[in-house]
Amino acid sequence: MDGKPSLQASTNSSYIPTAISSMSDEEHSEGEAAGDDTSPLLSRQQPAGPLAARRCPEDSYNLVYIIFFLMGIGSLLPWNVFITAKQYWLYKLSNNSSPASQEEPHNDLIDYFESYISIASTIPSVLCLILNYLLVNRLSSRVRILFSLLVILVVFVVTTVLVKVDMSGCRMQFFGGTLASVALVSGASNIFSGSVFGISGHFPMRISQAIISGQAMGGTLSAVASIVDLAASSDVTDSALVYFITADVFTVICIVMYLLLPILPYSRYYMELDAVPFSESDGPNSSSDSSAVSIPPLKPILKKTWVLGACVFYVFFVSIMIFPAVSSGIQSMNKDSGSPLATTYFVPLTSFLLYNVADFCGRQVTAWLQVPGPTSRVLPFLVISRTVLVPLFMFCNYQPRYHLHNVFFAHDLFPVVFICLLGISNGYLGTLPMIYGPKVVPRELAEPAGVVMSFFLTLGLAVGSAFSVALVHGI
Repeated sequence: MDGKPSLQASTNSSYIPTAISSMSDEEHSEGEAAGDDTSPLLSRQQPAGPLAARRCPEDSYNLVYIIFFLMGIGSLLPWNVFITAKQYWLYKLSNNSSPASQEEPHNDLIDYFESYISIASTIPSVLCLILNYLLVNRLSSRVRILFSLLVILVVFVVTTVLVKVDMSGCRMQFFGGTLASVALVSGASNIFSGSVFGISGHFPMRISQAIISGQAMGGTLSAVASIVDLAASSDVTDSALVYFITADVFTVICIVMYLLLPILPYSRYYMELDAVPFSESDGPNSSSDSSAVSIPPLKPILKKTWVLGACVFYVFFVSIMIFPAVSSGIQSMNKDSGSPLATTYFVPLTSFLLYNVADFCGRQVTAWLQVPGPTSRVLPFLVISRTVLVPLFMFCNYQPRYHLHNVFFAHDLFPVVFICLLGISNGYLGTLPMIYGPKVVPRELAEPAGVVMSFFLTLGLAVGSAFSVALVHGI
């Protein structure tokens, strides 16, 4: 990050010197998209063997892009479904006999339910990403991806069946089972997303971008579902049943989509390209040494990616500190008017839906614009500058306020603008280092580098969640 492109050559890189004419058109366009970094990041070396003479096939109808986009949705949709069905969990843990009751239930399990959920999801997420890194060279990505999807599917099938089962006589057992389900789904989802992002490191950057955009679309779909559910005012168990069946179906779709990947010429080309031995210039023993290592070397990965990883960590640290703990507590200044837009729909629209749409737009922009580049000092500066969003949200109309009594941004337009800035900057600045990470390391380290970048993301979410509690208590 000192401005000198001293990184090791790799066929994995999308940043190609203009002097080399044997690159594909797709890679050339991605290299030019790096923006202000005019010097090439990495030089290209063609692999030895018959694959060197093969021209990269086209991604017909963008099928591979769509598959990775769908798997991106599937990597976060299960977790979003758990959160979206909040009223269902509150009903199951309450003493209400009617699922249509509008009475707000209260007991210790309900009052601290979100805190329990946060702990049950965060710890397995971090541990499973560490486990995923340790298993990169011991278990194939195929095994890790399919196993994690099967775990998610089994958990959601059981959860779906329990929707219509009366659990009023064993609420504590149901509560424990729910936390176990959250832990399993969260851990399996992180292994799935980390593995998928890892294998995307062998592809051009547009594929990594597809996964990250798909994750944002998963949040958007959940936000839309919650608003539709509010408008319909349906039975909470019926709503939960629809949510969980949707998760079941989408998990099956992800399994089918992943099994289709090796059939498509475009994805098969990059998978086979990754499997070929390196050229002699990489070192006579590099292939045998690489295959003999059961755990990928962490030091060379961190040496190339630590600044990018720190950027990912801080982007999501700031975002999760604000959203949803603070943003969902901001109330309309016109709440006393009784208008549904100022009461029932204000938080779902301005906090959840608007954030997810802005986040998706920010991630999607990276498909066409990749500025600043991975070695630019501007990227860390832009990431750190997002810190200013924290006080901006704190001085909106967040309620209740115990310490900071002044509301400086006393208009409903302010939280709308701020949430748009939070979402767009999270999507754009969070995606860039994620897609750069696997490209700044040698090709054989692309997959573990993708897992490492996913670890930085999850760690940012975990630490940010803890700080969000202190932030809320400080307002």
